[in-house]
Amino acid sequence: MLKDFKPVLGILLRFIIIYLVLLFAYQFYLNGSKDFGLDPFSRVIANQVNAVQNVLNYPSALYDDAKNEQVWFYVKEQYVTRMVEGCNAISVMILFVSFIFAFYKGPKTFVFVGASLVILYIMNLLRIVGLNVVMAEYKEYGKMFHDFVFPAAIYGSVVVLWLIWIKFFALKHESA
Repeated sequence: MLKDFKPVLGILLRFIIIYLVLLFAYQFYLNGSKDFGLDPFSRVIANQVNAVQNVLNYPSALYDDAKNEQVWFYVKEQYVTRMVEGCNAISVMILFVSFIFAFYKGPKTFVFVGASLVILYIMNLLRIVGLNVVMAEYKEYGKMFHDFVFPAAIYGSVVVLWLIWIKFFALKHESA
């Protein structure tokens, strides 16, 4: 009877192991940068969001609040949002990568993960820009966009990429 579940258990075990390894590595990274305020990866994203907003004619600046491990976005002469570690989507990317590698299919797995991480990175960047624009222009909708619309965008992107991986790569039978 256990033979029937062996493939599923193998996938589940791979997922758990990969997820835990990546999660612990990320926590180690965060612990190493704790004394310097916001972690370097989140800071890079904040700088890129700031640059995109300036290109889109939303004059922006960053205010570093190292003590509280955050960076504030100053957009159109007002503080609209703050960037904290959770905004960098790394935890979402760790979950995504763990799932894809649980269904490992050789070198194409690495290519798919690399391309997908670029897509998720860009989606997250646009998500933060969008939130800042909403907060600068339509503050009354800010909570709804922060709590529902933009998380749906990033998690929806993850689900679509997972479905693409499963449909076109993981379950596709290779011809002999």
